[in-house]
Amino acid sequence: MKTISILNHNDLTEAFALEQLCHTLPWSKMTFFSNQGDRYLNLKLTIDNKIIGFCICQLVADEANLFNIAIHPEFRQKGLAKELLNKLIEELMSLNSNKPIASLWLEVRKSNDAAIHLYHSLGFNQITIRKNYYPTVDGKQEDAIIMAYTLTL
Repeated sequence: MKTISILNHNDLTEAFALEQLCHTLPWSKMTFFSNQGDRYLNLKLTIDNKIIGFCICQLVADEANLFNIAIHPEFRQKGLAKELLNKLIEELMSLNSNKPIASLWLEVRKSNDAAIHLYHSLGFNQITIRKNYYPTVDGKQEDAIIMAYTLTL
């Protein structure tokens, strides 16, 4: 059975293992574990009680920032990242606060065509390019595309 729910403290070890598997230059354990708490809306996607995807999203003022997303390599190209992001957007739009979240921001490697296509298909717009933002395995730098999704009118 597939579910999308809140990523909680008890899930962090399993989610961090997925982080290590999915990213060429993964976050450190300290970074991963510190991106949790009241200022975050972090989700996990499970199939048969195994975490096969997650997203890390920070809430600041009236903005949300998608910092990290991962789907297990064996489960890619099945629309699961899109499901996870749609659920994140739905949750952000339904937050009860005095100041609603107006936009969801993210950075994506310029070379990550699959992710860029996914974000465009969901309605994200390219805002700008951040030069030399991401480190690469060969010690160079890669540009990031900054994208945003408007949650409120």
